[in-house]
Amino acid sequence: MIAPTVGHYRFVRDDGQPLDFQPGQFIQVHFDYADGTPAKRSYSLATIHDHALGPGEAVEIAVSFVPGGAATALFEALEPGHPLQASGPYGRFCLQPGDHNRRYLLIATGTGVTPYRSMLPLLAEAIAGRGIEVVLLQGARNDEELLYGDDFRAFADAHPAFRYVPCYSRGIPDGAHPDARHGYVQQHLAEFAPDPASDIAYLCGNPNMVDACFEALKEAGLTGAQIRREKYVSSK
Repeated sequence: MIAPTVGHYRFVRDDGQPLDFQPGQFIQVHFDYADGTPAKRSYSLATIHDHALGPGEAVEIAVSFVPGGAATALFEALEPGHPLQASGPYGRFCLQPGDHNRRYLLIATGTGVTPYRSMLPLLAEAIAGRGIEVVLLQGARNDEELLYGDDFRAFADAHPAFRYVPCYSRGIPDGAHPDARHGYVQQHLAEFAPDPASDIAYLCGNPNMVDACFEALKEAGLTGAQIRREKYVSSK
């Protein structure tokens, strides 16, 4: 468990082959409801590996537990070595090779931050190769719900061009980094002065947050092509 209601799971393919994916993509987990009706749930890949070296072995996802949820029951019952059926990868919520921006604004709440974890090696390449800057605004109620916060803080410490800004809706915890903010991510977006001449923004997570940030970015002058978004809706 990486938060009170979020589990981190790591899988490998049972045929021994790697999973070739682009950071930002997701897989679909397939299962049956109690009455035998087929069901599926989508989970963004949280895997970090160097794609320059080819596909990696691990398939990592973060799963939000929903009380009474069928998918929650499935994952809670998993034991090490238990098989799971999945398909993919799918999706286009990825960094684009043709991007010529000078800054990425990455904005997330909840498990919507998982795609950004898998993007870290590509962001490191873009920082070194193109001299870009990156700002990650991550929303959480408190420190224990700040998913992968240690990974992002360590990356920020190692890459000065990467600024990590956790936003706590319940109040900044004691001893927090100076970049921590109190409130919701959409309340602090304006502080970083979105600029259509230099920025590409990614929005992932709560639909209300995604909509609010999308409107704020449009008002700042960013075009639809400069705003890439995915909404996460919890399903039972």
